[in-house]
This record gives sequence, C-alpha cells and structure tokens, in this order.
Amino acid sequence: MTMKNIIQNINKAFDHRIRLGIMSVLMVNESVDFNSMKEFLGVTDGNLASHIKALESDEFISVEKQFIGKKPNTKYSITPIGKKAFQDHIAALEKLLQSK
Repeated sequence: MTMKNIIQNINKAFDHRIRLGIMSVLMVNESVDFNSMKEFLGVTDGNLASHIKALESDEFISVEKQFIGKKPNTKYSITPIGKKAFQDHIAALEKLLQSK
C-alpha cells in the first residue's frame, strides 16, 4: 500500500484533538454525559458542543436528551457508523506509523 493510499484512509472528521478525544472516550464507555465528557477532555462548554455537533451531523455519535429531576441531562454514545469510521481511522494511523 502506498503512502498516498494510507493517508486517504485517515478521516478528516477526527483530525482535531477534541474530536479524537470524544471518540476515544465513547469507544470505551457505553455512554457519557456532557459534564463528564467536558471533565475528561478539559474543554469549555462551547468548544465541546461545537465538536459534538460536527460528529453528530456525520452520524458518528448519537445524542439522548432527558431530564433527571428538573435538570437537563444530555448523553452521548457512539453509533455503529462512528465505531467503524474510528476503527478505520486508527488502523490507517497505525499503517502510517509502520510504513517505511
């Protein structure tokens, strides 16, 4: 496989560290709420929200909004499409690192 082919398999949706972090957290957790995700990644509300919106529009993550008591609670989970895309992205990065 040529370097060009390997690079083409790297998904631009994951080229930002926050999106990479969101997907990594969701790969190992069934679901994560907004505040926990914000804590895990050490980012601001607005920054996290914009990256979540981008991943949601690509159908890589799903959003579930509910109320716990009177407080809103938003949970995120990875979709099958997102899981496959992220696994393919990681595999492409690994091939890139192994190429000579």
